[in-house]
Amino acid sequence: MQPALDMPVSAEPILNNDESLTRQSSFIRLKRWQWWLLVALNIFFLLAGQAAAVLLGRFYYDEGGKSKWMATFVQTAAFPILLIPLFLLPSSKEPSTNAPPSITILASIYIALGVVIAGDNMLYSIGLLYLTATTYSLVCATQLAFNAVFSFYINSQKFTALILNSVVILSLSAALVAISDDSEGPSGVSKGKYAIGFICTLAASSLYSLLLSLMQLSFQKVIKKETFTVVLEMQIYTSIVATCASLVGLFASGEWKTIHGEMDEFSKGRISYVMTLVWTAVAWQVCSVGVVGLIFLVSSLFSNVISTVSLAVVPIASVMVFHDSMNGGKIIAMLMAFWGFASYTYQNYLDDHKAIKAQIGSGDNGNDSSHC
Repeated sequence: MQPALDMPVSAEPILNNDESLTRQSSFIRLKRWQWWLLVALNIFFLLAGQAAAVLLGRFYYDEGGKSKWMATFVQTAAFPILLIPLFLLPSSKEPSTNAPPSITILASIYIALGVVIAGDNMLYSIGLLYLTATTYSLVCATQLAFNAVFSFYINSQKFTALILNSVVILSLSAALVAISDDSEGPSGVSKGKYAIGFICTLAASSLYSLLLSLMQLSFQKVIKKETFTVVLEMQIYTSIVATCASLVGLFASGEWKTIHGEMDEFSKGRISYVMTLVWTAVAWQVCSVGVVGLIFLVSSLFSNVISTVSLAVVPIASVMVFHDSMNGGKIIAMLMAFWGFASYTYQNYLDDHKAIKAQIGSGDNGNDSSHC
């Protein structure tokens, strides 16, 4: 599983800023209550889409699915759904003062990122194969820690005490899941395969965080703008490349030959097999619509925060749906993950508040100078 590709944190005003709310509401010609309704709808898309996709991915393996490349393929295969918001929602009309990059450069960026996304999705697929949905989601929460580290080195983001606290706590949370005596994978999974699943999920979370930083670097240094349309186009084009790369892997590995047998052996039947894959693909793109919608309506910070919150929804849903065990180690790890998440979020709130004050201050200075 690959979490939806939300952009790294930016210093934009977030939800509770009246000035930002008024600007965004007028921009898309919506009343205040309509704007809030759209925000709530996109939050639902993100939370429900990601939780459903992870649970359906686990269901695919539990009921007899074996193809890791197929599980990888469905994570991006429904990318045409993203064309709906691209055509329906208005984009920014602000003129750009920078010359647009050449098609060759853009194509190179999209292809490189798309191939890496396909590899990242494969790692997530292996992790979900050997881990329960609960353990898998707890390990995925470490992406915030990796994001902080990569943002420091690649995007020159500052490393404060709160961010350091978040990194340490999330790292300890993952370590607690790894060394817990009663940690276990799905039925029939050996300790060795459990270790492989854990390592692959941890590596996938790290690679995903690196992707976010590289995408942010692309926006800053090459594309030089981050509008709704540009963000959505990058998601669509990289998904196309990732889908093609997954298809190549599916045929090159020979797993395509086993698909017919999988359908016959799927315990819920052939129709259920197809519908599981279809709705997994749809769920991931519904999640993506929510991610990009929140970037457009609020900010990339808010979208990133809600995306991380969804990782806490999955363990609870997994306990209810699959009756996964929630032993003491996992409960403590989840509480530690919430602690690390809260530290990370509070630091971003402080940065956001500081950015808003700086904007207000610069606006006042501009007004003063205009009266001289």
